[in-house]
Amino acid sequence: MDQTVDSRTAVKSDAPLSESEKNAIIGGVLLSMLLAALDQTIVAPAMPTMARLLGHAEYLPWIVTGYLLTATAMAPLYGKISDVYGRRPTIYAAILIFLAGSLVSAMAPNMLVLIVGRAIQGAGGGGLFALAQTVIGDLVPPRERARYSAWIAGTWAVASIAGPLLGGTFAEHLHWSLIFWINIPLGLVAMAIINKPLRKLPIAAKHHRIDGLGALLLVAATALLLLALNWGGSEYPWQSREIFGLLACSAVIWSAFALRLLRAAEPLISLEVLGNPIVLAGTLSLFLLQAANIGLAVYLPVYLQSILGLSASESGTAMLGLMLGTVAGATFSGRTIPRFVHYKRIAMVGVTFAILCLGILSLVAGHASLLIVEILTTCIGLGSGTTFPVATVSVQNAVDQAHLGVATGVLTFLRSLGSALGVAILGAVALGYGLPLAGEGTQAASTAVEALAFVMIFFTAAAMLVMALVALVLMPEKPLRGHPEAPVLAD
Repeated sequence: MDQTVDSRTAVKSDAPLSESEKNAIIGGVLLSMLLAALDQTIVAPAMPTMARLLGHAEYLPWIVTGYLLTATAMAPLYGKISDVYGRRPTIYAAILIFLAGSLVSAMAPNMLVLIVGRAIQGAGGGGLFALAQTVIGDLVPPRERARYSAWIAGTWAVASIAGPLLGGTFAEHLHWSLIFWINIPLGLVAMAIINKPLRKLPIAAKHHRIDGLGALLLVAATALLLLALNWGGSEYPWQSREIFGLLACSAVIWSAFALRLLRAAEPLISLEVLGNPIVLAGTLSLFLLQAANIGLAVYLPVYLQSILGLSASESGTAMLGLMLGTVAGATFSGRTIPRFVHYKRIAMVGVTFAILCLGILSLVAGHASLLIVEILTTCIGLGSGTTFPVATVSVQNAVDQAHLGVATGVLTFLRSLGSALGVAILGAVALGYGLPLAGEGTQAASTAVEALAFVMIFFTAAAMLVMALVALVLMPEKPLRGHPEAPVLAD
């Protein structure tokens, strides 16, 4: 599919965006991103109610998996489309697809329709994740962009905290469908807020082609890989032929996708972007960091319940330390980056601190008090949170405006893929040491066995952070655009 952008639309409006218009756009895209993030967490408390009322409880995991599959697979595709057609129509399309999925889910008469609705939601939600960061990248220069990354981290934290609370309240006291109905007015408000000011954003590319075959290969390869990561150790043993088959098929299609990138006249993901050492190192560091953080967030409540004896609600409250620490770390990093020429050192120091705290947690896992665990997990979040703004700004600063959407889409894609991989890896460690999967209860294992399992889980998460630190160390450092007086760094 070819698309030639009219030269009149490719030129930025003579009237620059005012500060109020910039703030309106950022508020609107963050609101739309909040919707997509909420729908990753809000359904969990309501799932038993949905299963009871809709039936077919055996398909319940697909309510989460369906959303995750399409959201992850579509993220890099949205980046490319927005570079070609412009941010406004692309983000409008993402919101409308998300709202259509919400409508289907809210009116679902059975489990199958609900799963289809969730998959449609994910197809829109994946674009909202990527486009929010891309639009912010359009509005402010890299040196000022870091502080907005803290807002994005805060949006994720709000979703992590508010999602389960809203989902449980709606399911218990009102009706589970309100989980999806609430998206409709909020999505329309977001569209109204960003409608007029987004018209002033330019379209960066004049002549581009959307590689349909490449997009199809990417979606198929990602879907198969995520199915293997989600089913391995739960639906099927890791050594089963089903998991091996999914991984083998995914590997074949990934190879075909790589071949397509080399041979396509204009590949879906520019080789210039993929070959950029800053993009490679920055996305890899965030991929590994997200794997450690999300994996830890999944198994920390199990640890709090089985080792420290907390209830489910108490363990949820105890998770606030990790989440708020992450937001605080991202906020500190975002505000500090403009003051540093060697800005990546902020993330390097933060990740090193998180590794140290996670190492201590693994050593005391069997006998630590709740206070010690809270202090350590808050410090882990504080340290690891510093990386999100640094990695995002570094990657966006490394590419030109024409490739901003693609680079941000790749970053979002690998961040989502890291989440799935982290849960899968720590799940394999848990099962290997006799610990039941999260959500299955922990009564089957002795305290000593459980303690050893959590020691290895925390140690594995620390190893992921060590690899993220190595990627940061190897990442070249390019002066941030936006401050001409900043010294030029040596290569």
